[in-house]
Amino acid sequence: MALSADITDLLHRWGEGDAGALDQLFPLMYDRMRQLAHQRLRTEPDASLNTTALVHEAYLKLVDSPRVSLRDHGHFLGLASRVMRHLLVDHARGRRAAKRGLGASPAPLEDATWLADDQVETIAELGEALQRLEAIDERRTRILEQRYFGGLTLEETAEALGISLATVKRELRSARAWLALELRRGDL
Repeated sequence: MALSADITDLLHRWGEGDAGALDQLFPLMYDRMRQLAHQRLRTEPDASLNTTALVHEAYLKLVDSPRVSLRDHGHFLGLASRVMRHLLVDHARGRRAAKRGLGASPAPLEDATWLADDQVETIAELGEALQRLEAIDERRTRILEQRYFGGLTLEETAEALGISLATVKRELRSARAWLALELRRGDL
């Protein structure tokens, strides 16, 4: 319980503009963020992906983010999930553009290879579909983001979003169905 209180206190201090609070918070949340990044990157057993680089890049983005108001560690993990999603999608888009000769290059990633070549197109398409869903229903997008990009449990997702577990389950089913249709539509 003391650790949870420490995390909550650090989150509040960070939200009030204390940049040093994030430096203290990160080591407390590092293992959990590594688990989330590893879950997100684990799609093929032989893929050469770098969990540590993704966590460190997420940290750098969090440090540069404007003041945020987070109630607890669930909200922090939700924010980290969103940051990881954007990093993965941006990197996949850059690699896809470079592959097609469009002149764009992927964002520099501290010499890390996050995505296998066969994952680039899938992640980029998923990112584009999630952007379309976000325009229609932001909460369902957050649920998908936290479950699949962040690896949060159903309970953690409900806590992070401040909604009931039943709502998370219902909206997750709906969002997954919409996403499946949208991705299939892209294959046609």
